[in-house]
Amino acid sequence: MNFWETITGSDLTREWKAFETRAAALPPEYRSAWEQIKAHLSPYSDFTGRNLTAILDGVLGLLEETAAEGQDIHEVVGDDIAGFCTAVAGGAGARNYRDRWREQLNRNVARKLGRLGD
Repeated sequence: MNFWETITGSDLTREWKAFETRAAALPPEYRSAWEQIKAHLSPYSDFTGRNLTAILDGVLGLLEETAAEGQDIHEVVGDDIAGFCTAVAGGAGARNYRDRWREQLNRNVARKLGRLGD
């Protein structure tokens, strides 16, 4: 990945297209689960989504392997896809973008209030 690709995001576009091509080869119930997984993992993304590419690649690989073995999607991710995504993202305490923004806002407000009290 070179500097220009990083700045323009063309590397991410290429990776996402590759993910979607791979997902298109999955059985219908796996494709449906893939769409839900992407939606549930998006809150754990950073601004660009680069932090999720490795996670999504791993999850898609898992889906591909289990589909090839003929397993049911519920055997793979269970009945709680949101819980599966939370576990994949790092557990129940995983910080998402809202948590990071809230902490940043609280720091900024505390800093401003600290200056007002001086």
